[in-house]
Amino acid sequence: MTWMPDLDPQPGDAGACDLIDTIIVPRARDLGGFEVRRALPSPKRQMIGPFIFFDQMGPAEFLETGGIDVRPHPHIGLATVTYLFDGEIHHRDSLGSDLPIRPGDLNWMTAGKGIVHSEREDPARRKTRRRIFGIQSWVALPIHAEETAPTFEHVGRANLPVLSDKGASVRVIAGELYGARSPVKTASETIYADISLEAGRSIPIDATHEERALYTVEGEVEISGERFGAGQLLVFKPGDAITVRAAGGPARFLLLGGEPMDGPRHIWWNFVSSSKERIDQAKEDWKQRRFDTVPGDETEFIPLP
Repeated sequence: MTWMPDLDPQPGDAGACDLIDTIIVPRARDLGGFEVRRALPSPKRQMIGPFIFFDQMGPAEFLETGGIDVRPHPHIGLATVTYLFDGEIHHRDSLGSDLPIRPGDLNWMTAGKGIVHSEREDPARRKTRRRIFGIQSWVALPIHAEETAPTFEHVGRANLPVLSDKGASVRVIAGELYGARSPVKTASETIYADISLEAGRSIPIDATHEERALYTVEGEVEISGERFGAGQLLVFKPGDAITVRAAGGPARFLLLGGEPMDGPRHIWWNFVSSSKERIDQAKEDWKQRRFDTVPGDETEFIPLP
């Protein structure tokens, strides 16, 4: 069955400069042996749909030192979205969630009025040579959901829909795409997908979602004759269908976006809110240790900056 229509560009189609609103090339920061590249928030753009934070972790290789070891820390007003291409991270939170995140799995933790979590590597893994590569993103919650009770949802890779056709493979992480829907519940209309293309193959991106962007993960993609390498966030203009082609070899990218957020958001450290006063309250609550603790990881924590 064919799920992907043929939408190759025709002579006279819009050029890439007419389709792309903003190009964000995140700067790399060294966090003790591995790099993090932050695409959002950016001076050029705060949000794309509900996505307000977008970090690429790695790719990096650890020997028997270093690694991921993020002590317990709080969040409000957002959902953290962790998706790995390589490696493993152990997630624990104040709801009692305690499990590893592996490549292709989705961790969707809704902070709401407040949650605490840690992200570490298991001790046995830290004694081996291993890799880490993935994306940590946050989605802002609409105003009506900012103070909801925190929740946690883990969806294994086997339960995320995958579509394959004409040299294209799409894993729908959140939302709906090409008629397939992720089982994860979102507070607002959201699209998030992991797309791989064989060399020379292309895929259409329709204009259903008002705010859309593409983050290049591996290889080069071509849009209306212009090529873009890995590690770039391409923010599309609304209203135009787009065709993305793998140029020169296989390519992989993430498609993200959704409906515009219902107003601006304030972001400070790990807190997101439509209210500055609410963030000030969260600061004081963390300082006074009023947040819940993480079972099995109660000893350490990250102090307020």
